[in-house]
Amino acid sequence: MQTLADGWNEGNARKSANCFAEDAIYTEPPNKQFYRGRESLYEFFGGGEEPAPQMSMAWHHLVFDEQEQIGVGEYTYQGMNRYNGLVIVKVTSGRVRNWREYQYKSDLDWNEFIGANKF
Repeated sequence: MQTLADGWNEGNARKSANCFAEDAIYTEPPNKQFYRGRESLYEFFGGGEEPAPQMSMAWHHLVFDEQEQIGVGEYTYQGMNRYNGLVIVKVTSGRVRNWREYQYKSDLDWNEFIGANKF
């Protein structure tokens, strides 16, 4: 997950896309975003172009169930807009096979966003 964030932070779409399985499914329910396949994600992440503005991704909490190969992470993503959210992933053979995110567009930084419920 950190390699994925590093790729976004470096503007390296290939590095981020390579964290996903060839047949990965990336969604934001309900029907906000849907991408299938590593190459589709590569293009979504910027392809060979330098993203404008520069993307940034910070993980706040990551939890992973090794037996189920399912993980959850809270994050802040900044691109054209700032989003604070949560993603749940299913990993297969060391790569993200399924990505389902729930995010909120907000100008608040993470600590302001979560308010008094800090941990």
